Amino acid sequence: MVQVFLDTNVILDVLLERAPHVQAAAQILAEIEVGRFIGICSATTFTTVYYVLHRARNDRVAREGLRMLLEFCRVAPVTREVIQSALMLSFPDFEDAVQHEAARLAGAEVIVTRNVKDFAEAQLPVYSPEAFLVHYVQK
Repeated sequence: MVQVFLDTNVILDVLLERAPHVQAAAQILAEIEVGRFIGICSATTFTTVYYVLHRARNDRVAREGLRMLLEFCRVAPVTREVIQSALMLSFPDFEDAVQHEAARLAGAEVIVTRNVKDFAEAQLPVYSPEAFLVHYVQK
């Protein structure tokens, strides 16, 4: 079973119902929910999702979102090793480097993000949500 690392923006697209991105992101989560793929998110995704949902909605909605995420995704730790490895990469955005290294060290096989261009230096295959669905689901 393919282990899919979901970048924070993909999760927020679902939880905030951000059009036009919500459809593809929600379909990927549905595929994870039925066991077609293993979902992985970094530990930092949880804090970011809480912060954004709390500001956009409220504490209850933010916590419900995190509980839902815990049901579908394994948590990739952000450890000293992840940070050290991320510092060695030439990603233009350090946060993306941390996401990449958390994914890689957690055993992810692909990364799904809306910011594919920001992962140009990735060692793992990187797909937009739509491209992932075409490549892995709609075959």
